[in-house]
Amino acid sequence: MTRLPEPDDLGAVHEPEPDEASPPEAAEVLSEVRRSLEDLLLFEGRWFVTPPDVVAASAAPARPEPAGGEGSAAAEAPVPAAAVLSSFHDEICECTRCPLGQTRNRFVFGSGNPEAGIMFVGEAPGEEEDLQGLPFVGPAGRFLTRIIEAMELSREEVYICNVLKCRPPGNRDPAPEEVATCEPYLRRQIEIVQPKVICCLGRHAAHALLKTEAPLSRLRGTLHEYAGIPVIVTYHPAALLRNEGFKRPTWEDVKWVRRQYDGVEPRGRA
Repeated sequence: MTRLPEPDDLGAVHEPEPDEASPPEAAEVLSEVRRSLEDLLLFEGRWFVTPPDVVAASAAPARPEPAGGEGSAAAEAPVPAAAVLSSFHDEICECTRCPLGQTRNRFVFGSGNPEAGIMFVGEAPGEEEDLQGLPFVGPAGRFLTRIIEAMELSREEVYICNVLKCRPPGNRDPAPEEVATCEPYLRRQIEIVQPKVICCLGRHAAHALLKTEAPLSRLRGTLHEYAGIPVIVTYHPAALLRNEGFKRPTWEDVKWVRRQYDGVEPRGRA
């Protein structure tokens, strides 16, 4: 039991000797507190705030062993997702595996946070995207930006891409052989980003990822899965520009996406 400081006759307090001030139990208590903080951070995420110095102390790396000692070879640090994604872009950006590689202006890879928790997947670049080399920058893209902001996020916090990386002439629907050629690229992007939830924008994106020909009306409202990642299907933003009636159900879909991202709703139907 820890001995408390005792006052002398004049009221002065004498601290205990150093060997008495740090009993073994103190280290155990401190270790337990750190474990509790780590659990709170893991399960509460952004809803729990703790001082930076406490987080740093609880996450401090162990003292490295002397060079040449047993187990002295340090594990290689993981390559950041941004670097992996950039390398993958450079690897495929000159792709001409299908005829679209001959007719495009720009290869449209994707944009956003390489470690995003939410990935939006559309069908193919349009005219503006083909000119700028960025996904969803035309009228439908601007509407998508409004949707993301309504989710209290920004485009820089999510990841946005398409099934096809090149624009089909005249903005026609993607051909099956084009989807088959580009789908491995999308699969690799998902592997690198590792989002918590994927939102398919429109039936073509949903068909490509989910390997189904079911109509959009049947795909909406059900939580699907791709490579172990929850997938929610909603309308393409271009459809909302044509039909005001799609806006309310789309808003319900993206609220569901947000809840999945926040981890506040179990997997199931909306």
